[in-house]
Amino acid sequence: MLAAAVAAAASASVALLPTQAQAAGSIHLYKVYYDSPGSDTRSNSSLNAEYVQIKNSTSRAVQLKGYTLRDKTGYTYTFPSYRVSAGKTVKVHTGRGSQSAGHVYWGRGAYVWNNDKDTTTLRTPSGAFRDSCSYNSTRYDYKMC
Repeated sequence: MLAAAVAAAASASVALLPTQAQAAGSIHLYKVYYDSPGSDTRSNSSLNAEYVQIKNSTSRAVQLKGYTLRDKTGYTYTFPSYRVSAGKTVKVHTGRGSQSAGHVYWGRGAYVWNNDKDTTTLRTPSGAFRDSCSYNSTRYDYKMC
């Protein structure tokens, strides 16, 4: 009985560990807020409440120029020149806005991320796979990756 409890506790703690890439330090998907609060009115404020958050878990600033975010349908955002500091995040908002610390804007007039299921993929400027995050739920409005 004690052995089973210890094994269960050990496996539970393993599930909470970061992925290898996150543990080693990387640029990775952190959060997808796929269902903006309230009705989907396509207003700019509603569009900007839909976003993907990317985290830099390295110990140095990283230039994201040329990195891409893509959904399963093929909608693709290409980063302009943007440096994300060590340990910081940047949100890619779906609507229009002015780039500022921690925020860039896709400039779309329609939603990208499906409210029930989708996959976001992050690639480097050369097209190399960096990370992906999938969700399949209408119970929640966002997914921590």
